[in-house]
Amino acid sequence: MSRSDNALFFFTPIGPKPADVIIALFENFNEIEFHRVPEQVTEDLKNHEKFLALNIKTFEDRDNWDYVYEGENLRNLPSNRYRQNRRWLNKFLENYDYEFKILTEDEVATCKKLQLEWCILRECEDDEGLEQEEKAIYDALDNFSALGFQGALICVDDKCVAYTFGEMLNSDTIVIHIEKAHMEYEGAYQAISNLFLKGSFKNAIFVNREQDLGVPGLRRAKESYKPIHMVQKSILYRKHSK
Repeated sequence: MSRSDNALFFFTPIGPKPADVIIALFENFNEIEFHRVPEQVTEDLKNHEKFLALNIKTFEDRDNWDYVYEGENLRNLPSNRYRQNRRWLNKFLENYDYEFKILTEDEVATCKKLQLEWCILRECEDDEGLEQEEKAIYDALDNFSALGFQGALICVDDKCVAYTFGEMLNSDTIVIHIEKAHMEYEGAYQAISNLFLKGSFKNAIFVNREQDLGVPGLRRAKESYKPIHMVQKSILYRKHSK
């Protein structure tokens, strides 16, 4: 959320020494904000010689913290800690005659159809955040191969009921960008998450499932999978005195 209607918005610069770039921008613009700034960059800024003089303010952006999990835990759902997750997964596997597919260009239209149905049920047109997400999803699906994403979908009676896609963030971590499932199929979310990791990312040590955006149900779902680490992010801002 913006702290000013007139502020210029930036995300964290990509490349070497992002803290230096942020400092330079604060020196050259009056009202400016940086969103989703990772904790290491924030710490580098606080240690910068110009940080205090520029009167840069920071506050935690909890809604955009990333959830990071152990891959083995999400693939195997061990022990009683994952009892509820296993129950929903098994409910889907036992109740539906499903087909798990790797996402290819030929399946993109099928995923778009599910996304449209999902948005109708969730009334995306009345929620700016969901509208923006829908556009981003369509853009990602249209450029699926060029972006280097990997994905999967689950079909029941030749109908797509869940899909997901992500990519390797680094040598040992996969980041899941999107997971969507039809709400009428119980356990579909748990199924697409589990089957995708088992089928496409058997050796991923860590899984980054991104943020919850402050949505209560999404936060409960992400917390239920027992993250081992949260990638903290902050918002940085500063206003010049008049």
